[in-house]
Amino acid sequence: MRKKNFQGLLVAFLMLSGSFISAQTAEKVTSWKGFEKVEFTFENRNAWYIKPQKAIAGNPWIWRAHFPTWHTDMDSILLARGFHVAYVNTNDMFAHPKAMQVWDAFYDYLVKQKQFALKVALEGVSRGGLYVYGWAKRNPDKVSCIYAEAPVCDPKSWPGGKGKGLGSAKDWEAWLKIFNVTEEEALKFTDIPLNDLAGLASFKVPIVHVIGLQDKHAPVAENNDLLVQNYLKLGGPISVYPMTRGEQTLEGHHFPIEHPEFFANFVEENSVPVTKLLSHQPYIELNQGLGNAFEKFRTTKKGIVAFLGGSITHNPGWRNKTSQYLQEHFPDTEFTFIAAGIPSLGSTPHAFRFSRDVLAHGTPDLLFVEAAVNDRGNGFSEKAQIKALEGILRQMYYKNPKANVVLMAFAEPLKNADYDAGKEPLEVAVHQRIAKYYGAAYINLAREVYDRMKAGEFSWKYDFKDLHPSPYGQEVYFQTIKELLKIETLPTAETKIPAAINKFSYEKASYRALEEARNLKGFALVPEWKPTDKVSTRPGFVNVPMVVGEEANASLDFEFKGRGVGVAIISGPDAGKITYTIDGKKPQTLDLFTPWSTQLHLPWYLMLGDELSSGKHKVHLTISLDKNEKSIGNACRIVHFLVNE
Repeated sequence: MRKKNFQGLLVAFLMLSGSFISAQTAEKVTSWKGFEKVEFTFENRNAWYIKPQKAIAGNPWIWRAHFPTWHTDMDSILLARGFHVAYVNTNDMFAHPKAMQVWDAFYDYLVKQKQFALKVALEGVSRGGLYVYGWAKRNPDKVSCIYAEAPVCDPKSWPGGKGKGLGSAKDWEAWLKIFNVTEEEALKFTDIPLNDLAGLASFKVPIVHVIGLQDKHAPVAENNDLLVQNYLKLGGPISVYPMTRGEQTLEGHHFPIEHPEFFANFVEENSVPVTKLLSHQPYIELNQGLGNAFEKFRTTKKGIVAFLGGSITHNPGWRNKTSQYLQEHFPDTEFTFIAAGIPSLGSTPHAFRFSRDVLAHGTPDLLFVEAAVNDRGNGFSEKAQIKALEGILRQMYYKNPKANVVLMAFAEPLKNADYDAGKEPLEVAVHQRIAKYYGAAYINLAREVYDRMKAGEFSWKYDFKDLHPSPYGQEVYFQTIKELLKIETLPTAETKIPAAINKFSYEKASYRALEEARNLKGFALVPEWKPTDKVSTRPGFVNVPMVVGEEANASLDFEFKGRGVGVAIISGPDAGKITYTIDGKKPQTLDLFTPWSTQLHLPWYLMLGDELSSGKHKVHLTISLDKNEKSIGNACRIVHFLVNE
């Protein structure tokens, strides 16, 4: 068997069995209230699940966090109705990220190996609230509903005792130790149930809290009330049931559950019938995988991860969640995360700014790249996209031959229209082609979003909302990226860079200094340009040096050595037209005005010539007398000269 084929089979095996390998599956069967209880060791922890006598189709289940033997009446009712009940012992970890990693693996084991439902009901009692919310916020797409009883929602309240609650000095000391923070740092700690609920709310995950009104351990005002308030503000459905009948013990923290069948109904109504959801896997292409990056993270305990893209990368969302997941998945690794997302920019700008915005901050072990949305909007041709994307990858592999790269195609209405018409969007096809050719991992999120909408999982209008995704859309993106990151593959040899698909690819692309402009007539180097109107700007493209000309007939020269040349300009309401010649050849004209120029001083990258012979060349650029009829001026503001050597 050839080595390549063997490695491919091993990768496939790891994909299929990674979760199974992590579980010690020697099972012991016992009885629990007349039901079959399966006990086993999972990642060196006690775990179990209880089987119903007759399971509901799709195997719905409820997952207990901490105190699994406390108030089990609801569990008994659900078992009798056909639910499974499951538990893994991560006690006394206070929902630390290491516990959340165990939960991820346990979920995968039960879903992939035991065919449990993709969505699970979560049941958290007391400090179990830390666990159910910690995991639900990380996985809102996997949660059918949450039942929480006297839930701890802020560790400062319990075990910290920093409010009116009794707290627990011993447990607070343990909490500080496991999270490795000081008392002062703990007061600013944000990874708690009260925060970051937008994703959970966007999935409309229903929640019920059962509380004691006089609870002195998890005071209602410091826990329940704040979470309810925050969740409701975000549009999340939540209700509260105070328990007032029966004896209140342990300073009001323990109380009898009134009508457990009511809460069993809540779980059942939100879990059954079991929803069949599409798998993430068909949209992921591993190619060479991420084994090199993962090996580097584990062996050196250091890692550099870069995110190169447009506004969907710049805005908070999938990028932050991916960074958090990597840090939690490799807890002993010191990461440097390079956020190189700039709104409005596509693959051509990415290729020319890669050295300054990414490599100058560190050499990535793992690089995420997205450009499909802006490449469509900005009108880059297929040839231009190929030159740019393979230029980025070639720059990456020249700098670090063992780097791993992930190319992603994000969603937008125009791509949805293409799929409706039975066509593959051009930008998606280019991303996939480049990824396959260079061995980079690839995720077709555009197709996944479209397919999930067609399957009725969500709508564009009310859930995803925009090509700049809502919290719901960001979660859809992140959860698929997370599935890729969970796939373990073997490291590969250094990448041997193949012949370029296009010999004029932007593999030696970079910015050139504005001071290299010569013979300025009507142009001037402005040290910190800013607009005099009230039109918006982009960060990084205002209060920076620019070569500015605002009158017709202004001209300049630019000499360079290379195969390609262009300009990055700022296109506002007064953007004009330019005429240019390269080496004195036939003049060409470009309109600098864009469809967005009335709303924004937009960074706009224009190639003047990118299939030149190697050697020295000279550009002569002039502002034209003519201008776009929608423009109010003749301005040409150059923020960067672009050269591909």
